[in-house]
Formats: sequence, C-alpha cells, structure tokens
Amino acid sequence: MKTPRTVLVALLAGAALTACAGPGSEPAGPSPTGAAPVTSQPDPAPSVSPSHPDPTWKGGPSKPPGPGATTLSGTIRAGVEPNCLLLDDNLLIGGPRDLLKPGTRVEVTGRSEPGMVTTCQQGTPFVVESARRA
Repeated sequence: MKTPRTVLVALLAGAALTACAGPGSEPAGPSPTGAAPVTSQPDPAPSVSPSHPDPTWKGGPSKPPGPGATTLSGTIRAGVEPNCLLLDDNLLIGGPRDLLKPGTRVEVTGRSEPGMVTTCQQGTPFVVESARRA
C-alpha cells in the first residue's frame, strides 16, 4: 500500500510546483533588456587630420577636445583578455589600433565611460577620441 501513497505525494508535489509558476509565466532565460556584450571592436582604420602637421597624430580632431575630455599619457600594456589594451587603470576603447599597441608610449584624449559594458573585465572604459606617440 505504499505505492499509492508515493504516487499521491508525487502528484501533489508536481501540482504545487506547477502552481508556483502561475499563469503566463515564461521560462527562465536571458532578459531581453539585459546589456549586450561587446562583440566587436570599433573600426580600427586611423584617420590623419590634414590640419595637424605632426605625422604621429592619428585619429585626432582638427579642433581642441570638447568639455569633459581628458588626456592620458603613458605606456600601453596588454590586458588579460585578447585585444584589451590598458593605459594605467583605463581600458582603451577605439582609437587607431596601428598606434595603440602594448609597449607603445602614447598620449590619448577621450572620455571615461565607467558604465560601459565590455568583455575585457578590467580597467575603466576610456573611449579614445585621438591618440599620438608621446
């Protein structure tokens, strides 16, 4: 007589679990409003400003950077993930990839974007507006 009792307990447990889901519940999965991972790098093609005479000036604007822009200088180092470049504690996003390489001493201008989601998992994202060898 233990078999009918076991079947009854199993049916009640299944009914209770089904009731927890409620009507209109969707299966668990990724949220459609979740942040998308960065899957590609910005266009690495550099542009040389014709109004800037310095041949090492790459991707720079022809006018001074706007309010809120910051200039950083130092030696670039590789991050732990592929294609991730760090300057101090800043993760370099964009900029001329032919100039921005590990071991290169540079001066970059851009904006810090601490809320930006990246796949690099280290450093504060810094969107590069212009870069040159230092």
